[in-house]
Amino acid sequence: MTDADIAQLQLLQQNLQNILIQKQQFQKQLVEVNSALQETESSEITYKILGNIMVATNKDELQKELKEKKELLDLRLKNFEKQETNLKEKTEELQKKVMAGMQK
Repeated sequence: MTDADIAQLQLLQQNLQNILIQKQQFQKQLVEVNSALQETESSEITYKILGNIMVATNKDELQKELKEKKELLDLRLKNFEKQETNLKEKTEELQKKVMAGMQK
């Protein structure tokens, strides 16, 4: 066990925390997009927020935009999940190494 291992472990944990925060933000956005898609299904008139105003928009175009955004969010979430898994594995390995070094 070295100080470098401990510093690397702290860095990995910090990176993992950052990934989890970003993942949570994208999950929130995905919930909002899913909710908006659901609302557009039952609405006759749809609106889109542009800056500080709400503008009536074509329902089909809005649904297309929302579906594209949903696909992008799903893709990004999968990427964050892969990064999270990878960082967790590296963190666990390094934790075991550091703990073994501390017991010596």
